Amino acid sequence: MGGDIGTGGRRALITGITSQDGAYLAALLLEKGYRVTGTLRPGGTPISRAWRLEEMGLLGRVTGVTVDLTDARAVSWLLDDHAPDEIYHLSAHSSVHSSFHVPAETFASNAVATTNLLEVIRTRHPGARFYHASTSEMFGDAPEVPQRETTLFRPRSPYAVAKVAAHQMTTLYRIAYGLFCVNGILFNHESPLRGPEFVTAKIVRRLVRWHAGMEDLPMALGRLDARRDWGFAGDYVRGMWSMLQAGGPDDYVLASGRTWSVRDFVTLTAGALGMRLQWCGEGTGETAIDLDSGRTCVTVDPALFRPAEVGELRGDSTRARDRLGWSPTVDLPALVAMMVAAERGRQSRDAVRG
Repeated sequence: MGGDIGTGGRRALITGITSQDGAYLAALLLEKGYRVTGTLRPGGTPISRAWRLEEMGLLGRVTGVTVDLTDARAVSWLLDDHAPDEIYHLSAHSSVHSSFHVPAETFASNAVATTNLLEVIRTRHPGARFYHASTSEMFGDAPEVPQRETTLFRPRSPYAVAKVAAHQMTTLYRIAYGLFCVNGILFNHESPLRGPEFVTAKIVRRLVRWHAGMEDLPMALGRLDARRDWGFAGDYVRGMWSMLQAGGPDDYVLASGRTWSVRDFVTLTAGALGMRLQWCGEGTGETAIDLDSGRTCVTVDPALFRPAEVGELRGDSTRARDRLGWSPTVDLPALVAMMVAAERGRQSRDAVRG
């Protein structure tokens, strides 16, 4: 449980509060005077040791509740006990790569959990406003670029299939029962709080360590040509909140509208560190040479390729701009610099402690 929780204001429930988005959203809502409760997975990290909440200075300011969202009865008790005005459903099995290895678990944690929440809202808390975290991965091999709210979904991973099911269920409950349910179709968004299982955080961490002389082996990556529409998580949680403040429920794409390759992300990270890279070769034989040391610091490993690759994912946020007044404020070079500075600070603190 959290410590002293403020009184007054609206009540918000954030599923997956210890995630990157959960931490940024909790900070935003507390700033606006909400009382914030967040869910934790059974057997997961207790809220008192949630490193993201600690870095954001939120420990003791939010209430943590351990609950299995795939258990319908537990979800009913959760909403009855906390009676939130707004529910931000961020909890999910969110790794595309690992979803190929645990497809059933991925489907349950995404689609079944979302359905449980919607059904309890319908039967017991119909006045609550519900946000579901959809994803650009649902577009998969999209028939058009850029993608917008009306673009056909062509998912290419178990994670994306599960998210399509949860997205459609959220839409169904809005249409069939008149609930205030929205889907935020968020394109890739990163921050200094990104977990190490994501390629962006991996790139930043490994290159910071390489530059500091703490890494000897080159970093292995998958497809360097894979392109993504990257933004800053702090901007995107502001969009989530805006969706639930609108006069009526609808679905919204949040995106920067610009794509960069994984190779670009590596180059930007190296530049933020003052490193000089030279790319050599092509395909699976492509490498990056650190010109200051003359050593190879990046290689390509086909084992890291997705079994089914997606097309170009680039979002069109016109609806969010026009109706919500939302737009991103941090571009990718500034975001990468922010992530590099945070990672250098962490590694300096770890060196002092060690």
